[in-house]
Amino acid sequence: MTDHLTHWKQRDNWIWKEFVALLLLEFVFVIGFIKFVVKPVYAQWLGDELYSGTLTGLTIAIVLMLGVYFIGLRPKKLSWSEVGLRSFPAKDWWRILLWTFLLIIGSTIVMILTSYIGNTFENSKTESIQQNVTVFSVFIAFASAVIISPIYEEIFYRGFIYRWLRTRLGIGWAMFLSASLFTIVHIPTYNAMPANFLGGIVFAWAYERTNSIWPAVWVHGLTNGLFLLLTLVM
Repeated sequence: MTDHLTHWKQRDNWIWKEFVALLLLEFVFVIGFIKFVVKPVYAQWLGDELYSGTLTGLTIAIVLMLGVYFIGLRPKKLSWSEVGLRSFPAKDWWRILLWTFLLIIGSTIVMILTSYIGNTFENSKTESIQQNVTVFSVFIAFASAVIISPIYEEIFYRGFIYRWLRTRLGIGWAMFLSASLFTIVHIPTYNAMPANFLGGIVFAWAYERTNSIWPAVWVHGLTNGLFLLLTLVM
């Protein structure tokens, strides 16, 4: 049973082709086209940064999940369990709560420290919801931050990227590199980048310890949700 649960740490069915293809999908198509071409169209169409940002996130989620499926899974006749979508024991819930607490404390500390550097770039979706707090806008913000982003980002960055690196470079380099890639895609919110990197480490560790991507999704979603609540009340 243990060998079955932990085999993903030693081997996978992919080569450089799938890894490079998915990186190009993210860093060329998603960042170069969706974020810089499609998102402005959404913004003009919807006239609201929160709604356009959420629709952009949903578009990215669909594109990346289709990419994982058609590039990483279907050609090899693999199931979604290969990218960590498998159950985890109930006993791991205490770890999820502990990791969430530690990530919140750590992120708060690093964001306070980095605030002295002078980087004050804000998230446009955050600014939008602060200016127009309604039941619908809060619902949309939570759907984006607590559900959409954690699911697709954990499947892509931990389920595939971290797993691919883990089998070749070991746990240390895999955590560092996957967290670095995760941080880069959050530009230009420079003031949050150290917290994003810390989050990438914690999410990878959650996958490493539980052999499932769902604990990382929960930690990611709970952390985003709490910070969103703090944004609303501040």
